[in-house]
Amino acid sequence: MEDDAPVIYGLEFQARALTPQTAETDAIRFLVGTQSLKYDNQIHIIDFDDENNIINKNVLLHQVGEIWHISASPADKGVLATCYNKPSDSKVLTCAAVWRMPKELEPGSHESPDDSSSPAHTLELLCHLDDTAHGSVACVVWEPTGDGRRVISLADSHILLWDLQESSSQAVLAGSASLEGKGQLKFTSGRWSPHHTCTQVATANDTTIRGWDTRSMSQIYCIENAHGQLVRDLDFNPNKQYYLASCGDDCKVKFWDTRNVTEPVKTLEEHSHWSQEPPQDSVIATYEEHEDSVYAVDWSSADPWLFASLSYDGRLVINRVPRALKYHILL
Repeated sequence: MEDDAPVIYGLEFQARALTPQTAETDAIRFLVGTQSLKYDNQIHIIDFDDENNIINKNVLLHQVGEIWHISASPADKGVLATCYNKPSDSKVLTCAAVWRMPKELEPGSHESPDDSSSPAHTLELLCHLDDTAHGSVACVVWEPTGDGRRVISLADSHILLWDLQESSSQAVLAGSASLEGKGQLKFTSGRWSPHHTCTQVATANDTTIRGWDTRSMSQIYCIENAHGQLVRDLDFNPNKQYYLASCGDDCKVKFWDTRNVTEPVKTLEEHSHWSQEPPQDSVIATYEEHEDSVYAVDWSSADPWLFASLSYDGRLVINRVPRALKYHILL
């Protein structure tokens, strides 16, 4: 089989939540959360066997509701957080909770992908994060380094810093801040910087990107109209401490230097073309295995050249950076 060939895994239900198991740096492992209105939702633990190009899986029941966001502890392989729907006073709120996987799910112990008769395991609830007091939770973001005790949750217009105590069985609110301005301002996404001793978080609301200092929970920079339409996601460059990437509904990817946010360092538009020699900042490959909207893409924590993508129809696709490009960069 071609080394660059994609591997496809189909879930029974619709899905939009995906994360690598961050604390796992040896095995290629992803967690996927489902969105079903009729049945108990699930978290699929996906292990990719790179040598044989096959997927193994375990299934965990997530009985509290549809999963809108999932994130894994950077320090404990067995701990994760989900944001999920919950009815509350004739409306539906998105809540957040921290969970532990069953201890019997040891690495290497998997069901066959086709074995639907095996019983699913149930998650152990460790603690709730706020649980409706500040509104719907868009996402939960773990502190990238350390002991996995600090997380940020974004709930409507609030950014909340939590200290997870007693083996994550209790969450104490350590700090908070709110968006101020006209209209109903809501956070849509956020990312914790791995630099500056993990004291900075970037958030997106509508077309604006903001930076926050977690020591004082105060705003340190603001990029208004960062994109022409809604900012969908953010990420920091793990190798360059001041560089932030953003993408939006305007079909643009922008790169920012957080020391001077008046203009982006670079903007890429969706019609960029691949230039093979030498490598340029442009599209290097297009992957077309999905037939529905792609809601999540994440790099593996164990293999920097491999990533997973998830479309709403429940199709998970594992792909690699083209081998020729990988060797061109390395050699």
